[in-house]
Amino acid sequence: MPPPPQQPICNNLPTLPDLLLTALSISFLFSSSARATLFSKTPFSHLPSCPRRLFKIPTMSLHHHPQQHRFATPQSLSEWLKPRLLSDSLASWGVKPGTKNVHNLWLELSEGESFLADSSPPVRTVHVVTVRIIDDKSRVLIEAHQELSDGSVRSRGRPLSEKMKPGEDHESAANRAVMEELGSILNSASSGIVKIVPGSYEKRVEERHSMSYPGLPACYVLHSVDAWVEGLPEVEFCTEEEQEYPNGRAMSIAHEAVSVKKHFWKWVSLDSIN
Repeated sequence: MPPPPQQPICNNLPTLPDLLLTALSISFLFSSSARATLFSKTPFSHLPSCPRRLFKIPTMSLHHHPQQHRFATPQSLSEWLKPRLLSDSLASWGVKPGTKNVHNLWLELSEGESFLADSSPPVRTVHVVTVRIIDDKSRVLIEAHQELSDGSVRSRGRPLSEKMKPGEDHESAANRAVMEELGSILNSASSGIVKIVPGSYEKRVEERHSMSYPGLPACYVLHSVDAWVEGLPEVEFCTEEEQEYPNGRAMSIAHEAVSVKKHFWKWVSLDSIN
């Protein structure tokens, strides 16, 4: 009787593709387990359910990168502003005591001293240097009020400040501001020497509605320094400012703008403004 036929030997060794698939599966299981362990150790109260709620974006902050607009004339600027501002706001410019008019804003824009964002209402962005002038009695010079060309008086109650020119750094702007607003009182011997206090520079951003242009939101980038200035009186005094735009077409339009004729200054205790 012939022997029974041998059963074929079954090769149970996995093929190479099977080995790769198994390795990937094991790797996935270990990584999943690690992630599960990590999250199990992290309190869910520390994870924001909606990260966007952590950021509060003020409406005006969206306009910190203003667009450069070119207006051929103050009239073209006025036409551009009309549909973007409340009519009673624009109508009050240069009429309400202490305010400026469209010619003033046009001069700022044409000189690169301010910018307007294309929005409703537009947002005016301007860089301002603020100079806290300190004397040897620990007093700070404050501009109490201004007399404008239309005869109105505008209250100030703040240190010397001036709009910055394009490309101007805070030290150059501070020196120019002192000479423009205090030059008429400084004696020739001192030549208006301005010494910036080392380490006093600060920069901050304030967003508020402009007092000069009612209804127009403003973003002020403030560059402040402390300084010593030689040759200033030790008592209250008044200065007159020279023509701000002395040359070219700007000078002719400046005649239609509201300008500052006189500045009234006084010394106050440093502690009173801190």
